[in-house]
Amino acid sequence: MGSARISKRIVDALVPGAVDQYVWDTELPGFGIRVRPSGAATYIITYRVGSGRRASKKRLVISVVGKCTPDEARKIARQKLALVVTGGDPAADRARKRADLTVAELCDRYLEEGCALKKASTVEADKSRVHAHIKPLLGKKLIGEIDRSDLERFMRDVADGRTRRSELIRPGVRSVVRGGKGTATRTLRQIGGMFSWAVRQRLMPSNPAAGLEKFPDRKSERFLSSSELAALGAALREAETTGVPWRIDAAKSGVKHVAKRRQSTVSDAYAVAAIRLLLLTGCRLGEILNLRWAEIDFERGLLLLPDSKTGRKSVILNAPAVVMLSELPRIGIYVIASSSAGLPGEKPRADLKRPWAAVSRRAGLEGVRLHDLRHTHASIGAGAGLGLPVIGKLLGHTQPSTTARYAHVDNDPLRKASNAIANRIAAAMGEGSDEPGADVILLPATKVHR
Repeated sequence: MGSARISKRIVDALVPGAVDQYVWDTELPGFGIRVRPSGAATYIITYRVGSGRRASKKRLVISVVGKCTPDEARKIARQKLALVVTGGDPAADRARKRADLTVAELCDRYLEEGCALKKASTVEADKSRVHAHIKPLLGKKLIGEIDRSDLERFMRDVADGRTRRSELIRPGVRSVVRGGKGTATRTLRQIGGMFSWAVRQRLMPSNPAAGLEKFPDRKSERFLSSSELAALGAALREAETTGVPWRIDAAKSGVKHVAKRRQSTVSDAYAVAAIRLLLLTGCRLGEILNLRWAEIDFERGLLLLPDSKTGRKSVILNAPAVVMLSELPRIGIYVIASSSAGLPGEKPRADLKRPWAAVSRRAGLEGVRLHDLRHTHASIGAGAGLGLPVIGKLLGHTQPSTTARYAHVDNDPLRKASNAIANRIAAAMGEGSDEPGADVILLPATKVHR
């Protein structure tokens, strides 16, 4: 781009090219602007450290264009270049200052500046791991001192549920945190992402978490069988009519004073409807609890979700779900009405913990999570031979690898192939038909000669 006195007029006229473009200031040698092909522009200085041919050339970013005026950037550049004249090295000074950043300080910067593209729920999960594990165990360490051995020890500590008393969490309170190998793996992945961001920000020279071996992150998957689905259906009908009987803990004091008549609790109709919707649609819990009537297109049979884990998406609304929703009374703007605060239906329901605990216990499904209903929806489709790409579309998966967990359930194509092979073998032996799609012919049992 050449040379000119850098001013607002010059800045406004900057145009990115195929490679980095530079404008050097005619008033202050060594001060300039760099424009990336992406359009990002920064004020920079260049200088040499040492003398003679071996003097190394260095470059330092002063500021992003737009965060300060050209005159303000020139003033900062003049101060930095004055240090060079007296034997200083501004780039090395900045690197040392960055190395003095603690992990706790990096966490705060990352949560404030590095999570702009993440969903709010993901950021909350990141904050939880930071305050529960990262700050207590690594917070006081300098990022320049972190190495692989620190991270390996951190992973073992989180897996064992060990943490330290930390003023970073709550002054004077010992943090009691549940750990586990899965938690350790997910937290270490978060640290790796945070360090990668720090490398891009030139806060760290490299990512010490890169390539570190982690515990296998085995996501538990539980699919309900036909008999379990029948039991669940019966428990839901009982819950919304006569009510689910209480379970009385004889060990608790005062139990002898409980009335001898049948004790039961009738579940809220909207809670029962939410459980059914989770199973019928395969949606996530948050998608159902935050579903608004305005987001249901009954004419086209769609749920038009404006914001889900994978962003905006449409969910097919099948016939049983349409019938159920058509019969559900409308109270307020939310489908799963809640009267916990203010007018009914004006605030989404927070959770389904109590009704699900009662229903799942009654159905003999203790230990089964609400998210397992989504797995069940997918596994039934895969077992019916609908194909993993179709299942992935129904569930809103953005990556085929996410749907691949149901591959072991998708046995229909394998069964057809096995039947075709066995039928040809049986036909060749004169004991069946080799016609495509013919029924399987069982070979006669052979007598065992002793």
